[in-house]
Amino acid sequence: MKILKIDHLGIAVNSIEDGKSFWTDALGLHFEGTETVEEQKVTTAFFPVGESEVELLESTAPDGPVAKFLEKKGAGVHHVAFRVENIEEALAELKEKGIRLIDEKPRKGAGGAKIAFLHPKATNGVLVELCER
Repeated sequence: MKILKIDHLGIAVNSIEDGKSFWTDALGLHFEGTETVEEQKVTTAFFPVGESEVELLESTAPDGPVAKFLEKKGAGVHHVAFRVENIEEALAELKEKGIRLIDEKPRKGAGGAKIAFLHPKATNGVLVELCER
């Protein structure tokens, strides 16, 4: 598996509109707009930082994964995403190593990326996303 870089840090927020002011006003990051990913019941907002990004995540449904995260843990860091060269190969290699996967196959993510999540129980409590762009 070839990890190319940290693609983005996902931050769960109750409201992108309320959450974005810190990133734009205080830190001066550029807001690139929002995108809703219906399959994941989430609206995302990206703020580029060098070769990586900060991604705000707002749930679009009370039963969505981000809504459940917010209910359990409150707003804050949700996941770290690594960009990989080939997501299918990365998932096969991790599965072969016995790493517990949430996604056995990639699914569609924001910005047309192919994404897959590793189970936090396999990563010392950190939700890890792999993405291929």
